[in-house]
This record gives sequence, C-alpha cells and structure tokens, in this order.
Amino acid sequence: MAAFILLGAVSPACAGEAEVVDAHARQSADGSWRFEVTVSHADTGWDHYADLWEVLAPDGRVLGRRVLAHPHVNEQPFTRSLAGVAIPEGLDRVEIRVRDTVHGWGERRYLLNLP
Repeated sequence: MAAFILLGAVSPACAGEAEVVDAHARQSADGSWRFEVTVSHADTGWDHYADLWEVLAPDGRVLGRRVLAHPHVNEQPFTRSLAGVAIPEGLDRVEIRVRDTVHGWGERRYLLNLP
C-alpha cells in the first residue's frame, strides 16, 4: 500500500474547498499507471462542485487530468479513476490536487508514494 502525506495547512479559509482524501496507484502491464482518487467536497449542484483533479510530478508538471463531468451532491466522498498515465522513469512519488468551480485549486495537495 502506498504511503501518503498531506501538504499544506488546514485553516478555516479552506472551508468549502475540494480535498483529495485518499489515492492509490498501480502500474499496468504496458508501463502506464492507473490512479484511483477519492475526493470530498460539499457539492451543491452545477454552480459549485469539484470539477477536476490532476496528477503532478514533484516539479509541477501535469502528468494526467481527470475531468469530473457533473456534481456529486449525493455521493460524498466519491472515487474516480484515471488510466494510461505516463510516469517518467525514476519518479517515485506524485502529487494530486483537486479543483472546484468556486474556489479553484485547493490549498492542500495529496502526496502519493508510488509502489
């Protein structure tokens, strides 16, 4: 199982932002990676919902993006996957961040050590 660390401080200013609460990754036979990411957010409908998460290299390069095409008002937290992510050789950890339609990118990033 991969270990993780939450980056950033939690403060009242973060209230209402989307947050990655869990993530797992596994490498496929073709060498690409599949990510399962669990997001928590108080989606209220089309005007305020978590709409995207990204897998980032430690230097900030975007390695993969998962568009969340609709609100998850009655499904919290929720997990969605992304397959086919190319991870550069030698990279042993990634960061995952999530965005919502009102607050933008959350302040906290989820650090995932790759197995």
